[in-house]
Amino acid sequence: MQAAPRYVGAMYAYVRLLTLALVVSSRAWAQDTAPARTVSDPLPAIPEIEADWQDLFGRLEEEDQTEAARPVTAIRYSVEFLPELLPAIAGPFRELSLLLTGNGASVPSLAELNRRVRVDRDLISRLLRAEGYYDPLIDISIINPDEPVAARRVVFEVDAGPLYRFDDIAATGLSVNNGDPVRAGAVLGALGELRLRLPREGYPFADVPDPEIIIDHETRRASLALNVRTGPRGRFGSIRVLGEDAPFDADHVNLLARFEAGDVYDAADIDDLRRALIATGLVGSADITPVKGAPINEVEAEVDLDVDLTSAPARTLAAQFAYDTEDGFRVEGSWQHRNFFRPEGAVTARLALGTEEQLLALDLRRSNYGARDRIVGGRVAAFREDRDAFFRRGVLASAFIERETNLIWQKRWTYRLGPELIFSQERDRSALLGVPARLNTYYVAAFPAQLTYDGTDDLLDPSEGFRLLGRLSPEISFQGGTFTYARSEVGASAYLPLGEERKTVIAGRALVGSILGSGRRNIAPSRRFYAGGGASVRGFGFQDVGPRDADGEPLGGRSKVEASIEARHRFGDLGAVAFVDAGQVYTSSAPGFDDFRFGIGVGARYYTRFGPIRIDIATPIKRRSGESPVAVYVSIGQAF
Repeated sequence: MQAAPRYVGAMYAYVRLLTLALVVSSRAWAQDTAPARTVSDPLPAIPEIEADWQDLFGRLEEEDQTEAARPVTAIRYSVEFLPELLPAIAGPFRELSLLLTGNGASVPSLAELNRRVRVDRDLISRLLRAEGYYDPLIDISIINPDEPVAARRVVFEVDAGPLYRFDDIAATGLSVNNGDPVRAGAVLGALGELRLRLPREGYPFADVPDPEIIIDHETRRASLALNVRTGPRGRFGSIRVLGEDAPFDADHVNLLARFEAGDVYDAADIDDLRRALIATGLVGSADITPVKGAPINEVEAEVDLDVDLTSAPARTLAAQFAYDTEDGFRVEGSWQHRNFFRPEGAVTARLALGTEEQLLALDLRRSNYGARDRIVGGRVAAFREDRDAFFRRGVLASAFIERETNLIWQKRWTYRLGPELIFSQERDRSALLGVPARLNTYYVAAFPAQLTYDGTDDLLDPSEGFRLLGRLSPEISFQGGTFTYARSEVGASAYLPLGEERKTVIAGRALVGSILGSGRRNIAPSRRFYAGGGASVRGFGFQDVGPRDADGEPLGGRSKVEASIEARHRFGDLGAVAFVDAGQVYTSSAPGFDDFRFGIGVGARYYTRFGPIRIDIATPIKRRSGESPVAVYVSIGQAF
């Protein structure tokens, strides 16, 4: 029983918040009319349940058995409502009720039962007032059972009474209108929306006090008055960076901002800037405070920003171990300094040792170079790969510039382009052509470019819209002479939600690639097209779809076609997928659109905040000799 007062206190605090702490009063009307009761007037108290309440509550214990003299016996009870409570208050009442916390159980005394009845009667009254019912009638009966050991029945008869409405609103910008019910939740919501909207419309220092509401019980109407002081409209001024260890200066913060000095102040731009600063990985915390600046004219003033930054650790040491049935074992370690050359100049050293691939690479990356989300970078690397399709070893150097899309600001158009220089020694599987496999030396200069359009609703898990992809890589090869060719790919994917709840999505994709300008024998094996695997045609191993040599090893080709269709259904944090994939690689530069290989399967998804975790199980249709009957793929993100 000692915890009950704290529970009641918490309950009243909740109800007091729900009723908005409104300033409520009443109007007195004609002299011969009694003053209207205000919201703050207490309801008549329910007297303590004693022996002389037999007519109301039924038979009690014998009069000569006083509370002190009686043995301590638990009193069981049940709770009924005639009629049922309004749906709007039924849920909150069940959560806060003292009686219902013990419903079907017991209390130690009639005094405790009476206390719970009084508290819950007051709770119902307050909840009804919060919904606009200011004159409820609440009758309570406690009915004793015929059997001494049976439970008492606590019966609430609740008449909510008339619904009060607003008829005199003196407030600018508040989304409450004459004729609306006097609901505390609606007023609170409108007040919160106004306090959020004004800073987004250029008023960062607007003063929005609590409204004054007057209830008239005679007319069952209410008035609302709200005096909003917006102050001058703000325009962005200067940015000042605070913090002794701030990783950026004011110039770089200005570059990250999606506004310029003189633009109308918008709180959404401040939130976006804060997210962009954190997303650099170099900022541990970012506190942006608007400060009143110099007046511009009679109705406008500058708003300066104090940006207080603390640095996050700039260095990362990482390691990973992986195994899969295609690539075998792989161990990789990396060291990164994300602010090696300021601002946001990252250096990453990587070493990977695997069954089929070994790599030593140094990556340079300058984020937000000259404009937000513009990246320049480059790589130098030494590599060795031993795939089923080819063997290669060599070195490469590349540079690029790109416009990236991300979760903070998903962009419609993005691009990436830059030169690549590759020196490699490669061996393919050429017994099918009657020529022994040998190690050839290739010098390749390429200039790949990619352009994408994203019209979907979500970067990681799209449910509607479409995407377009175009790649073109003109290349010059110096192997047994000089020749040129161009690798190109075009693709599209689309997403269609089904039903009002949009829990089911039909997704489809198609991709076509072609190499023009040279025969397959002149093209380095690693630069040819291949298909098959978790990101291509599921049900087949990596690079296993397409022409093969006499030993069944992939040869690659000069064109390819891939297509997929999926039905995705989500229920909570889990999801299920059924899919069909198709594809083929051709030796000609023009795809034949025939002899497709098909894979079918099902999958499961676990949805996290960073994207779905994907598990797919697929099998090839018309499986051929040497092909596995089942392939399992595990990765992060949807297949497309």
